[in-house]
Amino acid sequence: MTSSQPLLDLDITGIAHGGTFIARHEGRVVFVPDAVPGERVRVRITDQPGETADARRFWRAETLEVLEASPHRRPHVWAEADLSRAPENRVGGADLGHIALDQQRALKRRVLQEGLDKFAGPGIVAPEVEGVDDSDGTGWRTRMTLHVDDAGRIGPYAARSRRVIEVAALPLARPALAAAAAELRGAGPGRVAFVEPSDGTARMLRRPERTDRSRRGGRPPRRTRPETIVERAGGREFQLDADGFWQVHPLAATVLDSTVRALLDGQVDPDATHYDLYGGVGLFSATLAGLGATDIVTVESDARATAHARANLADADVTAVTARVDRFLASAPAGSRAGAVVLDPPRSGAGRQVVEAVTALRPESVVYVACDPIALARDLGTFRDHGWEVAGLRAFDLFPHSHHFESVALLRPAARR
Repeated sequence: MTSSQPLLDLDITGIAHGGTFIARHEGRVVFVPDAVPGERVRVRITDQPGETADARRFWRAETLEVLEASPHRRPHVWAEADLSRAPENRVGGADLGHIALDQQRALKRRVLQEGLDKFAGPGIVAPEVEGVDDSDGTGWRTRMTLHVDDAGRIGPYAARSRRVIEVAALPLARPALAAAAAELRGAGPGRVAFVEPSDGTARMLRRPERTDRSRRGGRPPRRTRPETIVERAGGREFQLDADGFWQVHPLAATVLDSTVRALLDGQVDPDATHYDLYGGVGLFSATLAGLGATDIVTVESDARATAHARANLADADVTAVTARVDRFLASAPAGSRAGAVVLDPPRSGAGRQVVEAVTALRPESVVYVACDPIALARDLGTFRDHGWEVAGLRAFDLFPHSHHFESVALLRPAARR
């Protein structure tokens, strides 16, 4: 970036998936962070015109000044992400933190609706994005990662960068994690993960950079078996590795469990085979068991998570399979009658191959839990192509002050509705 890059005054007209905002200049789309729809802002273009194929179609910019502020703009919840700092020194991870919380949720709904309209076909109405508590949206992160650079600086990365920014506070983190991070000293280059499970005690997991030998392909440093922690949801305890996957918001697992339970209530045939795909340590397998399922197959690619799922659900009739979901479905035995399928894929979504394989099972219903609205919309479009319809849809603001949120869709074969 140089001072010779052009400055423009732009009107912000919308929000893009990913937490940036949309303006236009001479017909070209410009993606602008740290703005609010309805504002007029002064920006610096960060792409050199013609520099890349993308730059010929759109530009990226950084906001320098707000010329006409939106009534929804607020002081940023994280001082180190505020517009008053130089763009290169603003931390990432709270890209909507300058917007009133109710408007953040309205913008998230807008992103979901635009994704549904573009990829899933007409007629699907995005729901309101629901808050899950009455807080100000801070103090919710039970998992976070800080980085340590070669100079010993400790902090999060700057937005859209790998530069470490030292910060005075971590307002999105649970208080115990923020306190543990404030005490961190003497860490070598690498990253440090912080986890607060249901017991409220902070854990710190150091992940130093690999040695030069391991970078050249030698044997990496031996890692000890991770600590096992306990989380709670739906009246159950779930064991998992301290560095394993669990929802980040302390209420998220309970909210998602109760939502899936409500969508499938009265629809689970105890004599059918039910599937929990991308099942992790068994959260939704437990949901299915609680609804009366007696034959459940959970599929997860991480062997440690599968082992925990098997132990967590020892009192239920659950078969825990370690496999990639696409490969499992490609070799799934024919002949069993499929009941409900719960899908909780990664941010990239399930994808066409998995969706088509799920529909080939001819299940009674599918519940799709999504952390990415565009991936969800694409996959819903594939379900529609195969004769399925959305019978229910809810969305939850489980990541306040960031662009992320969670959606849960119920699908049924159109002919069976």
